[in-house]
Amino acid sequence: MQSLYDILMLVIGIARVFIFAHFIMSWLISFQVLNIRQPFVAQVWYGLNKLLEPVYAPIRRFVPVMAGMDLTPLVALVGLEIIRIVLMNNIAVFY
Repeated sequence: MQSLYDILMLVIGIARVFIFAHFIMSWLISFQVLNIRQPFVAQVWYGLNKLLEPVYAPIRRFVPVMAGMDLTPLVALVGLEIIRIVLMNNIAVFY
């Protein structure tokens, strides 16, 4: 069961990296540091969008856009952190 805990923690860590990458890319694209017309940037951007949209869509129904800022990645990161804390506090279940 310890391996199940490790796998869950790995998945949460990978999801956090993807959300951070998506967040940073969105800022770089909006400030025109990255150009979406470049093939590699477009592939990474659309890949992250396609990967994270199933996570973001339910959150967007409840979180309004505030002053043009999308707070969905922040809410997703807080949710992942809550799940990680709950798993860490209940690690005895996995033994």
